[in-house]
Amino acid sequence: MRFASLGSGSRGNATLIQAGGTCLLLDCGFSLRELEARMARLKLRPDSLDAVLVTHEHGDHIKGVGPLARKYGTPVWMTHGTWRNAPCGDVPELQLFGSHTPAFQVGEIQVRPFAVPHDAREPTQFTFSHDGLTLGILTDTGSFTPHVLDAVADVDGLLLECNHDVRMLRDGPYPPRLQARVGGDYGHLSNDQAAALLSHIHHQRLQHLVLGHLSEQNNCPKLARRTLAAVSQDLDARISVLEQAGGSDWFRLA
Repeated sequence: MRFASLGSGSRGNATLIQAGGTCLLLDCGFSLRELEARMARLKLRPDSLDAVLVTHEHGDHIKGVGPLARKYGTPVWMTHGTWRNAPCGDVPELQLFGSHTPAFQVGEIQVRPFAVPHDAREPTQFTFSHDGLTLGILTDTGSFTPHVLDAVADVDGLLLECNHDVRMLRDGPYPPRLQARVGGDYGHLSNDQAAALLSHIHHQRLQHLVLGHLSEQNNCPKLARRTLAAVSQDLDARISVLEQAGGSDWFRLA
């Protein structure tokens, strides 16, 4: 099983997940041309995708979903609430589910959605499982609940939001209303919140801890990494930090 980020941040998000001959895309917050270019860097084309799953309707996650689906006929999966607010137009093949729907199968990958606190209509994040391995992806959530902890408690890889440092957000350029939104219970996880979440799960089994959705104004990679590494002395070697511009190489789970 392997996964790669095509970009992570407020200017666009997309993540590839591959296992057992199935290739999934989680979110498409880039234009179709940009998606094609970013996939080409990993020697992939959009017509190799078996499905695109959408976490919620914000533009940095859904911008390219409609054009992708219409050009390549890619099946789209999203919650009923997301679809009611989705600015992506008609899609040829749409699969709707609830945020508390049990796990379902897409090709060779088992997908489990779980509800998260975020300021969208019916936001979800996901775990992806194949052949005894599980990848968890958790971004765009303002706080974590027992339900969220249960979903990612036993994953082998985790892409975890570290959006902001509390002090940098407070002293940064955002106006008070936007600070309150980002730092609120339905906004985005801070470094400290991500570290607290990590301390509650079985992080010893993590092969990769990948930090994503970092704010370019209110965080920095070194600070995010240091905060998460402090949870356990053996974590630092397993931590990677995503960037907005270039995406990542493949992370492999075995």
